Amino acid sequence: MRLLLSLQRSLDATRAFDFLGPLALRIYLAPIFILAGSNKLANVENVTHWFASLGLPVPQLMVYLAGLTELIGGICLLAGLAVRWFAIPLMVTMAVAAATAHWDNGWHVLPERELTVPWEWRKDLIAGAAERKEKAMTLLQTHGDIDWLTEYGNITVLKNGVEFAATYFVMLLVLFFTGAGRFISLDYWIARSVQRSVPG
Repeated sequence: MRLLLSLQRSLDATRAFDFLGPLALRIYLAPIFILAGSNKLANVENVTHWFASLGLPVPQLMVYLAGLTELIGGICLLAGLAVRWFAIPLMVTMAVAAATAHWDNGWHVLPERELTVPWEWRKDLIAGAAERKEKAMTLLQTHGDIDWLTEYGNITVLKNGVEFAATYFVMLLVLFFTGAGRFISLDYWIARSVQRSVPG
């Protein structure tokens, strides 16, 4: 029992570095959202047509809302500014993306034969993608330079399910509850400044 308590105290001591978790999430998510938002705003016309094909109302307005949310939200995640507030519209954006652009494709982004989760609901797409990949590989082996084409990675068929959108949503949910983290965030220093300036 003493050994277990000693180990628990050692584990608890690592909480001095608890700011590293939120920081890692912010650094991971920020460039994804900044790039996604920038791309939407740089290609408004094309993205508007795509949003319209997904059945989104007022698609051009939705492009600007999604693009600005992702761009500004990504920058604020990186700076650690208003992280809990920006997590909300970013989670909404991920939920809308999952429901409209990815849901019909099931869970997995890539059509892996061995499922990483038991709740995949489009196993038919996985089987179909595997069949088409085998056909493509046969064609490339017969008529192409397969060694050159696969030199930097295997060829796959994109299934484009909700996996990434759901993962980003969960990461944002953690940030919503934990905040930006201590020390390496503007939120932390602003909160400290406000607390010092407000008496009692």
